[in-house]
Amino acid sequence: MLSCKDLVAHSSDFLDGQLSLRERLGVRAHLAMCRHCRRFIRQMKVSQHVLRQLPDAAIPELDALAERLAQQRREP
Repeated sequence: MLSCKDLVAHSSDFLDGQLSLRERLGVRAHLAMCRHCRRFIRQMKVSQHVLRQLPDAAIPELDALAERLAQQRREP
């Protein structure tokens, strides 16, 4: 059976559907018994969803804003 550390190491491959049948079964067995890892996987799914919603192209206004904020932090 997988440990929590093993599950975390395989989590991205699990969510991307890149594990073998045996590995998927091991992950699912662990998730059936570990509420902490179930929560972790749910959080990973939310993160993936949010990242997929971001625009592909850079937004110049955001880059300019980030630069202005960084400059303000550097100034005394």
